[in-house]
Amino acid sequence: MTLGGKWRYFHVIILLLLVPLVFLFRSFLNTQVNLLVPLFKGQESFPPVTNIMFLKTHKTASSTVMNILYRFTEKWNLTVALPARQLYHLGYPWLFQTKYVEGFDTLNGTFNIMCNHLRFNPTEVQKVMPNNTFYFSILRNPISQLESSFVYYKGYVPAFQKAKSLNEFLASPLRYYNESIPIKNIYAKNSMWFDFGYDNNKKDKGHVRAVIEEIQKQFQLILISDYFDESMVLLRNTLHWDLDDVVYFKLNSRSENSIQNLSRENQEKVKEWCALDWELYQHFNRTFWQKIREVIGLKKLVKEVTLLRGRQQELIDLCIQDGKPKNKTQIKDKKLRPYQSGMANILGYNLKRDLDNETMIMCQRMVMPELQYMAHLYSQQFPRKPPKIKLQ
Repeated sequence: MTLGGKWRYFHVIILLLLVPLVFLFRSFLNTQVNLLVPLFKGQESFPPVTNIMFLKTHKTASSTVMNILYRFTEKWNLTVALPARQLYHLGYPWLFQTKYVEGFDTLNGTFNIMCNHLRFNPTEVQKVMPNNTFYFSILRNPISQLESSFVYYKGYVPAFQKAKSLNEFLASPLRYYNESIPIKNIYAKNSMWFDFGYDNNKKDKGHVRAVIEEIQKQFQLILISDYFDESMVLLRNTLHWDLDDVVYFKLNSRSENSIQNLSRENQEKVKEWCALDWELYQHFNRTFWQKIREVIGLKKLVKEVTLLRGRQQELIDLCIQDGKPKNKTQIKDKKLRPYQSGMANILGYNLKRDLDNETMIMCQRMVMPELQYMAHLYSQQFPRKPPKIKLQ
């Protein structure tokens, strides 16, 4: 064989050896790229959080959050810790115990979602929920929260019954409020503090700091209803949910004519009267915005709030007749009429007619008041037990 022939033969051997090495290298590169993709995809690379405990505080837009959680339950075919004997609350206002959950003693295992009203008792809640449960709650500025409570619970709370208005009550709260009637009067003073499981009449500053630290350890997230859209964006990003999971219609809201205006002086009186709630709100309002900066960033927040509101308007245009909420006398379908309480005129919705079946179900779920939605979930989880909830 000539020298040139030997070189050609050598080149062929080299090529035969290199070809599989090239393919192996390409495969290696593809593997590395696939490993890096989740780093750039962000939250899309994570599965949605499905084990959730929501402490439903009073008069804080928590009914709207509850509706979001109920819808998410149905989307993923999850289980809910529903009140035993088809009551409305999980033992509230008593500290929560497992016996307040329907089926806890007979069903093996825990539940995915817990979101009905209860007074937080962590050791008992942990028996009902999985170890990897995400805990969150929501707070509201005590000024507007107390005003809403006064109107909503006017006929129920002894401290409110004799006062003609919240302004009159605030002029001399101790004239109406009696600490010796703690259970029925809980809505009249520091009710959010009470919902977290603590004494709403205790004023020791050291105790207040210790309680706030304890709540911060127990709950991964505290939302602020005064910034509800921002709260939904933060919740979505934290739980790795889709946008439609947190799109909402306001539920359990009141007509404007039932809202009482407070003077600047009486607003300050609320802060003094509900000092525990005010401390709680101030602290977690600060941590809320810290979470926003850590998880989302302010620029992305603005974009996502815009997307949320745009999608909300799309669904309003799709679902809601006249695009506006209605008072109880205008709501035609009794299954969509919200429960009425005190002096509040609770609003609801009429749906558009001639929607296709899939769209109608989706729209119904978004506007369904909590009592009716609870009855629906009862029928899903406990089909042998007929619902007891009466519609107004």
